[in-house]
Amino acid sequence: MRKSVAVLLVCVLCMAVFLTGCKQKPDETVQPIKIALQAPITGDYAYEGQMAKQSVEVAAELINKAGGVLGRQIEVTVVDDGSNPKDSALAAQKAVSLGVVAVIGSYGSSVTEPAIDIYEKNSLVAVGYGCTALRLTLDKQRMFFFRTCGRDDAQGLFFGKFAVETMGAKRIAIMHDNSTFAKGVADEAQKALQPYIDAGKCTIVYFDAITPKEKDFSAAVTKLRNTNPDVWYFTGYYPEGGLLIRQARDAGLTCPFIGGNAAINDDFIKIAGLDVAAGALMTQEPLITDITTAISEQFRTLYKEKFGDLPSTPWPVYAADGLYAIVGAIGKAGSTDSTAIANALRTNMTGVEGVTGPTLFTDRGDRKDVPYLMYEVTADGKYVVYKKP
Repeated sequence: MRKSVAVLLVCVLCMAVFLTGCKQKPDETVQPIKIALQAPITGDYAYEGQMAKQSVEVAAELINKAGGVLGRQIEVTVVDDGSNPKDSALAAQKAVSLGVVAVIGSYGSSVTEPAIDIYEKNSLVAVGYGCTALRLTLDKQRMFFFRTCGRDDAQGLFFGKFAVETMGAKRIAIMHDNSTFAKGVADEAQKALQPYIDAGKCTIVYFDAITPKEKDFSAAVTKLRNTNPDVWYFTGYYPEGGLLIRQARDAGLTCPFIGGNAAINDDFIKIAGLDVAAGALMTQEPLITDITTAISEQFRTLYKEKFGDLPSTPWPVYAADGLYAIVGAIGKAGSTDSTAIANALRTNMTGVEGVTGPTLFTDRGDRKDVPYLMYEVTADGKYVVYKKP
C-alpha cells in the first residue's frame, strides 16, 4: 500500500513539474510583438528624443486599439543613445539583446550610422526617422535599413530654388557645423545653387562651418556679416542655431535667417528669445499641424490628450511613421522574420499608411515622395507655412 501511495505521489509531482514547465513557456502567437525605439532620451537632442518617444507611444496605442497585427499587440521598448555615436552603438547592442523584431531610430545621421551597422550585422530591420545623410543609403547597400524621412539632396534643392526664385536672393550665405547631417545639407544646397550661379542670378558669398557646442560665435558672425548676404542658411542643429541668430542680430546682421530642418523647434525659440526667433524661416517637411491624412487626425487628438502640445518638428511624427511601416510590413509578410519584414518594406507596402501618408520605399530603403515646405516662426512662437509678402 505504501509503495502504491509513493508511486502515486511521484506521478503527481511529475505532472506538477510538467504543468509548471508548460506555464513557463509562453505561447508566442499571443505574446506582444516587441519593437524598439532608439532615440536621444538624454544628451544634446533629448528634446527631440522625448517627442519621438511620445509619438511612438501614441502610434502604438492607436495600432493596438485597432487590433494590433497578426492578432497580437505591439509593445515598444525605448533604448537611449545619448545623442552621440558611442552610446548609439551601445543602444543598438542593447536592442539586439532584447530580442525585438525591429527597431525605429534614430535622430541624427552621425548618431544613426554606427547603430544601423550593428543592426545590419544582426539582420535586424531598422527604420530611421531623423537621419537624412545620403551616404546612409548610397554608400553601401543595407538590406535591413530604411528611413521614413527625406534626404539631404531634396532639402538642398528646395532651398536653392526658394532662395533665388521666391526670395530673389543674389548674395547667399551657407553655414554648417561639419556634422554628417549639416555638411550634407550645405553641400547639396551649394550644388542646387550652381545652375543659378552659372546663369549669373546669384553668388555664394559665404560657405563655412562653426564648431558645435561652442557658446561664443562672435568671430563667425562678424565674418558672415561682412559678406553682406541677402539670406543666411544655417544647416546645423537648434542648440547652436538659437545662439547664432541671437548673436548675429545683436551684431547688426539683419538679413533673413533660414534654418534647415534640424535648426528650429521650440527649444530654438527659447534659446534665441522670441523677439529674435520671430520671422526666422526653415526648410521643413510638413509639420503635424499641416498634415491631413486619416491617421493624422487620430494622432493629433490622442497626442493632445496625453501630452498637450503637438510635436514642433517632423521627426517625432516620422518615428511614428516608422512604427506604422514596420507593423504594416509584418502584416503584409504574415511574419515577424527579419528578412520577410525587409522584403515587404521594399516591395509590398501598397496601401500601408502612416501618419504622414503612404509609406513606400525605394530599393535602397529611402522613403518615396517626401514633400518640403518653407515655414516661418510667428510673433507668438507658432509655425506657419511661409507666404511671400
